[in-house]
Amino acid sequence: MIPMTLAEIAQVLGAGLHDVPDPDALVTAPSAVDSREVVPGGLFAATPGARVDGHDYAGTAVAAGAVAVLAARPVGVPAIVVEDVQSALGVLARHVLGRLDPTVIALTGSVGKTTTKDLLAQVLEPHGPTVATDRSFNNELGLPLTVLRADAGTRYLVLEMGAGRKGDLTYLTGIAPPDLSLVLNVGAAHVSRMGGGLADVAEAKGELVEALQPDGYALLNADDPYVAGMVPRTRARVVLYGRSPGAAVRAEKVTLDGAGRAAFDLIMPSGRARVELGLVGAHQVANALGAAAVAVTLGLPADRIAAGLSAATRRSPGRFEITERPDGVTVIDDAYNANPESMRAGLHAFKAMAGGRRTIAVLGGMGQQADASQARHAQVGRLVAQLGIDVLITVGGEDMPAMAREAELSGLGTAVHRSEDVTEAITLLKELIEPGDVVFVKASSEYGLGACARALR
Repeated sequence: MIPMTLAEIAQVLGAGLHDVPDPDALVTAPSAVDSREVVPGGLFAATPGARVDGHDYAGTAVAAGAVAVLAARPVGVPAIVVEDVQSALGVLARHVLGRLDPTVIALTGSVGKTTTKDLLAQVLEPHGPTVATDRSFNNELGLPLTVLRADAGTRYLVLEMGAGRKGDLTYLTGIAPPDLSLVLNVGAAHVSRMGGGLADVAEAKGELVEALQPDGYALLNADDPYVAGMVPRTRARVVLYGRSPGAAVRAEKVTLDGAGRAAFDLIMPSGRARVELGLVGAHQVANALGAAAVAVTLGLPADRIAAGLSAATRRSPGRFEITERPDGVTVIDDAYNANPESMRAGLHAFKAMAGGRRTIAVLGGMGQQADASQARHAQVGRLVAQLGIDVLITVGGEDMPAMAREAELSGLGTAVHRSEDVTEAITLLKELIEPGDVVFVKASSEYGLGACARALR
């Protein structure tokens, strides 16, 4: 955060100051919407949530070192009072970014955004001060908070941008206009909110490349027809990446080791180099190629990009997060979110990693699948059986009987157990689990299956 006085911030926002003894007090640290994450010198944004209202924690935040509270009403401690806290955060972030000069890299996609963002940040960090989205803070609150972490020394600003509805990316790119826009893929995540079909999802995701100026770069996945079809929607220069022969940045000689980790030759106009990923799953090749496409566009050489990708580790929790227990049980927590594409990728990676060990899949529902929800959950059940996964435990959800039934009807030997909720699933798991098993836990975040993985760890 660039230093700004409370009076300056109020002027930018057209806001009033309440209970502020010193309008010239400086905000010098990043902002937060969680009072537990306040740092001295920062600003606390009091936002209403589903369960709590941030205004109730204003005093706690100031006691923890917040210079003031960005609030919708006076709160009895120093406050900048605005009509809408979320909108005000966006305005402040846009103002701060206008006073800085980083290269803004925006990325979106139905699957793999957070992992790709983490890979890209680790490639760029040795080459210049880099600020990247924390975890999956990619919405109307998370993006401004990320921008407000940037300062005069920031060279690269890597912004994961999520889209739950059409218009979301137009709003986010209005706060942080991108220099480079990376689109990973188009899948069934949030399909019910966007119109019900993949073409509707593509229309929403394409807002990211429409935001580019002619001197910008659109980095598009050549292997995804919906993404490749976005070329006419941008004025910017286009770089295609993928495994397609015509991609400027592509992978050749892809292999998987015994633990399910991919390696490949990275081919780009500036040269080629071997990448050996530490992340599990063949789907990570596409994520790595997206990161590489950004890096080569920024001028990094092939050998350094390959080295950065090979050294990269998983940073964000709940995404194929692996824990090895003393009894030889491996727990894979992939419960941050789920849609049909990520379910398929996760199950394939889980099976490849397990090798010959006994496998237990603990699966919950995939949200926002519209009228196709039953069919898509059934497809997951069929895939579980086809992969030869030994045990399937379904958890709650009105669509889960379809998943369980399809796995049973396959006749391929998967033992199927049904549980009503997470508590019952944990109890069942503790009865079934044996030393040496590999357990995979995945669902959309609203199902709370992360608690199941934590209990096993």
